Amino acid sequence: MTETKPCRKELLDWINVLSFAVDDAKLFLDTHPCDQEALEYFDEFKKQRVQALKEYAKYYGPLTLDTASTSTERWNWIHEPWPWQEGGC
Repeated sequence: MTETKPCRKELLDWINVLSFAVDDAKLFLDTHPCDQEALEYFDEFKKQRVQALKEYAKYYGPLTLDTASTSTERWNWIHEPWPWQEGGC
């Protein structure tokens, strides 16, 4: 069974949604650090964001230093379209 490559734009849009949710929860937790529901929400969306960043890096190259490989072949991302450029699927 072959793995289907996700659409770059859709994956990037999903990363933006997750990033917004994590940042919003982080701001809420600044003033409500003991809110257990908010902590669980933050942890869940942070986990999903990390997974989405790893998936993006796997197919299109790293968006952050956290998902950059030290392998010299992975630095080929410089030749790929930048995240804000239209790349389509």
